Amino acid sequence: MEIKIEEELGSSISFPSVKELIAKGLNNVPEIYVHRTIDPPILSNTTDSLQEIPIIDLSKLLSEEVKGPELEKLDIACKEWGFFQLINHGHSMALMEDMKIGAKELFNLSMEEKSKLWQKPGDMEGFGKMLDVYEDEPSDWVDLFYIFTLPSHLRKPHLFPNLPLPFRENLEKYCIKNRELANNILVLIGKALGIESNDIKESLGKGGQSIRINYYSPCPQPENVLGLKAHTDASALTILFQNNEVEGLQIKKDGTWISVKPLPNAFIVSLGDVMEVMTNGIYKSTTHRAIVNSTKERLSIATFYGPEWCKNIGPASSLVTPQTPPLFKTIGVADFYKGYLSPENHGKSYIHHVLRIQNEDIKD
Repeated sequence: MEIKIEEELGSSISFPSVKELIAKGLNNVPEIYVHRTIDPPILSNTTDSLQEIPIIDLSKLLSEEVKGPELEKLDIACKEWGFFQLINHGHSMALMEDMKIGAKELFNLSMEEKSKLWQKPGDMEGFGKMLDVYEDEPSDWVDLFYIFTLPSHLRKPHLFPNLPLPFRENLEKYCIKNRELANNILVLIGKALGIESNDIKESLGKGGQSIRINYYSPCPQPENVLGLKAHTDASALTILFQNNEVEGLQIKKDGTWISVKPLPNAFIVSLGDVMEVMTNGIYKSTTHRAIVNSTKERLSIATFYGPEWCKNIGPASSLVTPQTPPLFKTIGVADFYKGYLSPENHGKSYIHHVLRIQNEDIKD
């Protein structure tokens, strides 16, 4: 049975390409992108933070037969940050470079070529904008390309097969390698939680994967815009790869925005709201945003890994005990995303205000 994902998740909305606006010459930011209040105001010293997100070595994690120092670091990173940089992750440098080149070439296509890969009415895949703009809310200073990659039967026949070569072939290799990496991380998260190592992985089933490539053009007034407004991801895991070491990603920790200094060829891994629900609140998704600058472009490739569409989302049974009752309701995946993306419950407020079990809901 074919699932109409866009009917469940929402659709796209049309906005001009930021890259094309810049190419035509732009001295002032159009009103549609201007944020009147940015929390906190973006200042020159925003990036000067003494705090840095944890760095986790996957090769060390995989070599630890029992819970050792690296797994302890992973546990702390997931509890206290919801983010970490992953090194020695096993991806070949050749494939990483091919992805960098292919992603940049994708955004350098002519508008005529891009139009063949543009979002169709009622769709959310292709070039365009995600449906994240509501009444009186400014747009993000970003161009994006979004596509469902796995399982392959959910791919749009007009989209994936028509991506330019060799990028299409490299993307195929990359999304398969990232599925393997995500599964490894999920098993290690299970170990870090002290439960059966496959519990979290198996709760997701044959997980779904999508990829979003973000292109952030330089901005003549970067203090007035956001590349991506503050949000948490709905996924279980997000694996982010940057084309260059230009800073732009910021996470909010203890009320302070902290800039992430990306390591060359490392992945930035973040936990999404699905993971917060599945771990019964032990691990939490973290609010983050993207800022831009006036001189350098920034390009990132985000791989989202989430539950199989026919599964349910709820706390893992091994984490629910009389001493630790469920904090969240269990709900079907389609219903979860439909509620998550609704304007009245948009984002993380959905899991806290709708899925969160209040004390009076808990039955003895």
